[in-house]
Amino acid sequence: MNAPAGRAPVVDVHAHVIVPEVEAVVAGQPGLDEHRALDLRRNGPESTAISGRMVGARIAQLTMVEPRLADMDAAGVDVQVLSPSPSHYHYWADRDLAMTVVRAANRGVAAVVAEEPVRFTGMGLVPLQHPDLCVAALDDALDLGLRGVEISSFAPGVELSDAALEPFWAHAAATGAVVFLHPFGCSLDERLDRFYLSNTVGQPVENAVALSHLIFSGVLDRHPRLRLVAAHGGGYLPTFLGRSDHAWRVRPEARGCAEPPSTYLRRLWFDSLVHTPDALRALVSAVGADRVLLGSDHPFDMGVTDPVARLAAAGLDDADQHAIRSGNAELLGLLPVLTEELA
Repeated sequence: MNAPAGRAPVVDVHAHVIVPEVEAVVAGQPGLDEHRALDLRRNGPESTAISGRMVGARIAQLTMVEPRLADMDAAGVDVQVLSPSPSHYHYWADRDLAMTVVRAANRGVAAVVAEEPVRFTGMGLVPLQHPDLCVAALDDALDLGLRGVEISSFAPGVELSDAALEPFWAHAAATGAVVFLHPFGCSLDERLDRFYLSNTVGQPVENAVALSHLIFSGVLDRHPRLRLVAAHGGGYLPTFLGRSDHAWRVRPEARGCAEPPSTYLRRLWFDSLVHTPDALRALVSAVGADRVLLGSDHPFDMGVTDPVARLAAAGLDDADQHAIRSGNAELLGLLPVLTEELA
């Protein structure tokens, strides 16, 4: 599908690929079994089994271009910004293996983009568990033509507020790279191991915690040019910041940022994957339409197959819908270079 003449391309910034080479390089490595055991504890046996079947049923969309393009055409999406499946983070890996994982993921995504460079752009990975390697990993992604990198909400022993990540934030801001915040795994662990709470509650919690670390620590003050897009509409944070603002006013230890926390929503971007028209309207009211981008989480079952239709259902005005469908992605540099071929 190509956008009709005169219409800007519709861009889905939240779509995933599986890179088989990543799983090949971690197979049999020390630490993998422990990592899988942690995932099982966090998700519980029932959800783990169901997720395995779900991914298996979608493996064609996750690894092949033609089924993906068919889904995009059916949804009215012209461009996807591809990011690795969060299962590829492998934040348990040691330094050498971590860089091998990152390089495999970056090259795998770049290869998919190269198959359809008018329909895809891409994001790579960084080894968040090794902050001193993140600048080199970001450069590796950018050198391959990727537009930025995807990170989780934390890594073992590393919060997004940690000083060790300052060079990474500075470099991302200086290069204009987009950082896509997509949690994988919730630190509440076994408390969420039933009813798929690990995802339905855990993901929004992790978004809120990670963004709060960035805000309260002053990362966004120190790096005002940082381009960070939060998946899942930023989770629980954007529409419940009154309590954070109150803490900023009354608690001295909560004054690591220069302004009330709610003001930092205007320094962040968010995808539209909040599932209901009311929730999308609330997100736009909280952050502004110029800070929201279309997102589907394709092709996973917690995503949506009709992101454009869901945006229309929110009843926003034409200018706001255009910004979310197309304009904000263009401003963030997420469109393919050959955009003229979409017209």
